[in-house]
Amino acid sequence: MSRLVLLQLPVPPPAALAATGNVPLAAGTLAVAAQVHGLERRGLQVEVVPPEQTDALGDRQLADHLAAGEPQFVGLSLYLWNVERSLHLAREIKARSPATTILIGGPEVAPGQSFVLGSDGFDIAVTGEAEDRFAELMTRLLDRRDVTDIPGVAVRQPDGTLSRPSAEPRPDFALATYPSPYLAGTLPIDPQRASYVETVRGCASKCTYCFYPRSSTSLRTLDPEATGSLIAALRRGGARDVVFLDPTFNHRTGFEEVLAAITAANPDRQLSMFAEVRPEGLTAVHAAGLAAAGFRKLEIGLQSVNVKTLERVQRYGNPQRVAEAARMLRDHGIELLIDLIIGLPGDTPDDVARGVDFLIEHDLGRFAQVFPLSVLPGTAMRNLAASYGIEFDPTPPYRVRRTETFTEDQLLEALLDAEDALDRRLDETPRLHLVAATDRDDVHQLDLDRGEVLPPVGAARHSALWLQGTDLFAHRDAIGAAIDTRIAIDPYSVLDVLLQPRAPFPLDLVESIRARLRRAPASYHARAAAHRGEDMQRRIGVVLGRDTALPADWVEAVQELVPVFREQSAAEALADAVHLGDTLPCARIVDATCDDRTLGALQRGADLESVAFADRDLEQRWQTQRIGYG
Repeated sequence: MSRLVLLQLPVPPPAALAATGNVPLAAGTLAVAAQVHGLERRGLQVEVVPPEQTDALGDRQLADHLAAGEPQFVGLSLYLWNVERSLHLAREIKARSPATTILIGGPEVAPGQSFVLGSDGFDIAVTGEAEDRFAELMTRLLDRRDVTDIPGVAVRQPDGTLSRPSAEPRPDFALATYPSPYLAGTLPIDPQRASYVETVRGCASKCTYCFYPRSSTSLRTLDPEATGSLIAALRRGGARDVVFLDPTFNHRTGFEEVLAAITAANPDRQLSMFAEVRPEGLTAVHAAGLAAAGFRKLEIGLQSVNVKTLERVQRYGNPQRVAEAARMLRDHGIELLIDLIIGLPGDTPDDVARGVDFLIEHDLGRFAQVFPLSVLPGTAMRNLAASYGIEFDPTPPYRVRRTETFTEDQLLEALLDAEDALDRRLDETPRLHLVAATDRDDVHQLDLDRGEVLPPVGAARHSALWLQGTDLFAHRDAIGAAIDTRIAIDPYSVLDVLLQPRAPFPLDLVESIRARLRRAPASYHARAAAHRGEDMQRRIGVVLGRDTALPADWVEAVQELVPVFREQSAAEALADAVHLGDTLPCARIVDATCDDRTLGALQRGADLESVAFADRDLEQRWQTQRIGYG
């Protein structure tokens, strides 16, 4: 029996205890394809690595787990957010199990994507939708036959080069060919995670910045009866939230019939639904039907208020139609997400400002998602970037750097101005992992005054390294060694470096630590907030002990560089709630218990990010129930 292990890494969340939302749908779908094509009867055992492992384990731990037993095959699904860590794991698995054949696929594996295809560590790359070709590929691999003539497949040659794949075919198989992974049993129905479903593939729109048209502009749909049966099965299985991955949920034949089937399968609206819709063609009847079916939140792409820009990127549409559709949906109690993109070709800073004003004017500001353009591989925008005058980062998230009408500074200013107008940060704030050390492997504490040294062991996907001492500057070599040890073992995991001084240290120490962290391998998570000057992959914080009294002017100076937390009780934090993180350090609450009334008072009185808890359960409650990291 041959083993195929399928892995899909999560989007890194902003905090260690926040849910990742990781659902390995691609892996589960390939496992279904193996069932449909009888690969198990040919001796192939397919395993999907569960999120409980991918979401928790550090790089070394995960590589050890994947290579255990030396599986014949390991398949990795590469997405914007996980590509570099996935490729690192491919190399680590290969080092532990040289005979394992490493396969990669997913949106990041695209023709001309040298960033991925120029990497090493994998043996076979597959582009495009793969269910049908996956069966042919695995059949030939099991039979030890040549696979280089399979469309869209590139193979590592003996000299280390990658063969040039023939063009991937346009997918034409019916969606009903492969049942949902939830129905086939390759993915569990987990009430703590959303259930992701596809009832449409392909997109009739041709937006140049979007990945969907790459697959097909013709639609393949799951019929209303099959859609209703899927929703009913999810409901019976205990699902709570369903996310439709359809590119445009309402632009399909038989939309009303699909809504009726979903409503019949979810009569008490026990399931909460989410999808992306376009305002064109959306009627009041549709809005009522969406609400009746259980859709509690929908996403609409405004993208720009400049009609000429919308035409240039082949989005088309009318901003006023967005406002009308939003009003209809809100009238039926449906929450919204409204997207506005910064840096589309043709847009100016004034257009973005007018877009924000438009959202505020129509009472949509609290639903706004305003973010810089990403020039994704495989999109028409990527191919047209030079003609558009667009410069962008060559690595994820492929953020736009400048356009014909935006300088780099203006792109950032447009985002910050939007946040000022909307009175909130428009992306998630990286949150330090400040829970106390327990028997888990995500918190490591070193007392440098005692000469303690970090052991070379693997840690969690997000870990904290606490460094305590009287003269931390004198221990800077030991601090550097501990950081290097941690990064060498888990180079693509998240690391918080937490300094807990017993006396003031020269502020140069912070910059020297930051410079050391910058030398470590970068990834999507390191760059996601780089335009803000932030590194979400590696962070620094200072924690002042409860019995440590340090000069106020020194503390104030440190606050200009990194977040500073002071250990205190909940009552003390509540008394100073409005000043936390501003004129006073943030609060690390050390109480072992805290009732809901106190938590509610802290939520109302303090900036949510200025309060953290040493107790793991309290910190998790704060993140999920108060901040909203579900």
